[in-house]
Formats: sequence, structure tokens, C-alpha cells
Amino acid sequence: MPFKPDFLWGASTSAYQVEGASAEDGKGPSVQDIKTLPPGTADFTVASDHYHRFREDIALMAEMGLKAYRFSIAWTRIYPQGNGPVNVRGLQHYSEVIDTCLAHGLTPIVTMYHFDLPAALDAAGGWNNRATIDAFVQYARTLFEQFGDRVKYWLTINEQNMMVLCGDAVGTGGNQEEARRTLYQQNHHMLLAQAQAVALCHSLVPDARIGPAPNICSIYPRTCAPEDVLAAQDFEALRNWLYLDAAVYGTYNPTAWNILRRKGVEPTILSADREILKAGKPDFLAFNYYNTITVQAPQNTPDMQTTHDQQTGTTEPGFYEGVVNPYLGRTRFGWEVDPVGFRTTLRAVYERYRLPLLVTENGLGDCDSLDADGTVTDDYRIEYLQAHIAQMQRAVEDGVEIIGYCPWSALDLISTHEGIRKRYGFIYVNRTDEKTLDLRRVPKKSFYWYRDVIRSAGIGKACAQPLRSIQIARG
Repeated sequence: MPFKPDFLWGASTSAYQVEGASAEDGKGPSVQDIKTLPPGTADFTVASDHYHRFREDIALMAEMGLKAYRFSIAWTRIYPQGNGPVNVRGLQHYSEVIDTCLAHGLTPIVTMYHFDLPAALDAAGGWNNRATIDAFVQYARTLFEQFGDRVKYWLTINEQNMMVLCGDAVGTGGNQEEARRTLYQQNHHMLLAQAQAVALCHSLVPDARIGPAPNICSIYPRTCAPEDVLAAQDFEALRNWLYLDAAVYGTYNPTAWNILRRKGVEPTILSADREILKAGKPDFLAFNYYNTITVQAPQNTPDMQTTHDQQTGTTEPGFYEGVVNPYLGRTRFGWEVDPVGFRTTLRAVYERYRLPLLVTENGLGDCDSLDADGTVTDDYRIEYLQAHIAQMQRAVEDGVEIIGYCPWSALDLISTHEGIRKRYGFIYVNRTDEKTLDLRRVPKKSFYWYRDVIRSAGIGKACAQPLRSIQIARG
């Protein structure tokens, strides 16, 4: 079964990871600009220089055959301090990006907030301060008023659940430094901001569609022991349904809320908050998928880690412990690879909410390099994406409504915490963590493969193949 003719074959980036120009044209600092980076990794001052090279990059995306480009707008390019005077040069820049997309036949899909909270707002309490809600709504209003005539797909907040569960990994604050109750209060305020932005979009741009973009994945029990099944359900509620239930139904997931209550970290909810949440129902659900996670019932393991990166599981003492799935291979960076899990995730989300789905991230990070002939051979990425697209196609055959697929990432960019050495792009950017070099763009082998996939509407080249190259580690 081919994908529909209007299927949004795309690719994704985020502003702070790809743009560079971190202090140019009136941009203010975000939390990403001031955070401490792991030794030996590039900062975001230059990144991939997409800010200056977006016309070249978008032209390459069009050559690849993309139908859509998902990118984020840097909040601090629009409001350098998070609120206050608007930065006209920032508005002009993104207006040009949008116009360039449209001129090349690409549908712009705009993420409003992708991990880059303005540093000035962070210093004033960040999302723990309800004033940040008002600042976000003001920012959203400006985006809708300025770009709503041309942008018809909006994403509110990227991976809100990861900012809460592993903020130290994505550079938005660490769950080691902050009290858990504070983190879930911040999460509540983000949910309120999102709901108001959704309602505002419906009012100001009635022909547009808007939705959240968390990181969602199926959670497996280690065994069929009932205690392991309960552990998986608990983690699924806390990792997935807490965010999506609030977005769609305007209420907290009862299992997740009970966990928060038992841990003593439930947020304070004002009487008016419940109506705000219910008034902001999304038009579709976007989500990022990389792998599944397996958990077991708590064993009170003394040295069990309670923090990981955003894809390698987690542990909540008294509820579940993350474990390795022995049936899955892993990437060079330790992320398990589960294309069938992509299908189960798509089915679970659609069956629960019955809203169209937009896949906003999916991809393989690896240490790509230029071959002697100046090309980049990334068969491992092709195999990964090929297998996932095949399972996505089967999900469509299962009855799941999917409107688009935007792998991570359109071009190489700075990873959240592993620098440029961990590359995801279809387009190679010639730089290292230590040196910017000439930043020239080189289409990888996957670039031409994805072009063929799009031309065939996902048929043929997207058929399932053995995952040879990406099964780098087992068990």
C-alpha cells in the first residue's frame, strides 16, 4: 500500500543545533548558549552555519525531493530576552526561510520551542515561574501573526517529556540539581502554555494545524511476569501518556498522577488550569521515535542508574528499572534498534487518541566520514531508515493515519551532548568538533536513497532488509 500523494516526506533540524550565528542580528542567549558542554564537543556558536547557508541547504533538500522541512524558530531571535521588544531582524530571517521553503515546493513545519529557553527567563525562574507561560503565549501570538499566512503546520514543544525526565542530557536543566516536584511543576506550566498556544492558533490561524511533539516509544516488560508488566505500564504512563493525555484530553493520566502523588512530587494545579488544558485540543499528534525501552519490576539494585540519556531508559525506584533487551541490536552510541517497535508505537498512539500522526524525528547517529573520493557511504543509516519506513508502511496498512515522516536530520548538526561526531544528516557538513573547516555540504549515499524512496512513495527501496550494519552490539 503506497503512502498518499500528499504525504509529507520531510526531514528535521532544530535552530540551536544547526544555525550558528548564536549572537548575531540581535539574538539573545538561550540556555543552550550558556550551558557547560562535555569536553571535546563543539558549541553552538557556528554549528552547521545554517543561519547563513539556509538557501543552499533548502535547495539541497529540494534536490533530495523533500516535500516538507521541519525546523524550529529560536525564541531568542524573536524575543532576545524572552519577552519585551521584538527583534525585527529575527522576524525577517525566518520570513526568508519560510519563503525559501515555499519557493522550492517544501511545506514548512515549524517547531516553536526546541530546548532553547531564553536565558533571561531561565534566570527569572524558567518554567517554574508562571510568568514564562505568558511570555510563551506572547511569543506564539507573534509567530502566528507574522507567519500564519504561510505556515500551516505548527509544533508547540519538542520533547517536553525528555526535558522533565532527562533534562541534564538535553541541556535544559538536570534532574539531579532540581527537586522532582519542581520539575513536574515546570511540566505543568509547559502544558498550560501549550494548551493556550493551541487555542490561540485555532483563533488566529483557523486553517492551520497544530500539535505537540514529545518523544514517544513502546515500553516492554522484561518478562511476562505480572510484576514486570505492571512496571512497564507504570513507565509507559509516566513517559508517554502523562504528556499526551494532558494534550488531548486536558486531564492527567491517572496512573502517572498516582505515581507522582506517591513520590510526593505532584504539581500544584490552580482551579482555572483545568479549563485551560481542556480548551487546547490539538489537530494532530507529532512525536519523535528512535527506539523502545525495556523495564523490569524494581529489584532494589544498589548501583542501578537513575539517569541516562534520552533514549537509553531510566529507573524510578519503587516502580521500575531499565534493562537491556537481549533481542535487539544497538547502534555505536548504545541506542537499541527496534523497527517493529516503531510500528507498535504508531498503533498504540493512534488507537489511544484517534488523531492523525506526524513522525517528527527518527534516525541513526553515527561517525560518518568522507571517503577518499569525497563521498560519504552510510549504508547503516539506509538500513535503519529502510526498516523503519517499512514498518511505518505496515502501520498504515493496519489502519493508522500518518500524515508525514521527517527523519532526524536534514543535514549534520551538533548533537545535544555528543557534538558533531555523532552525525544524523542526509547531508554531510565538513567540520569537526575541534575545527569548523570549510563547512561545505556533501550529499551522502542516504541522500540519494531517500530521494528514490520519496519518488516511489515509499514502495520498493523502502522494503525491509536485514539490519546488518546497525547491529553493532548485542545483549
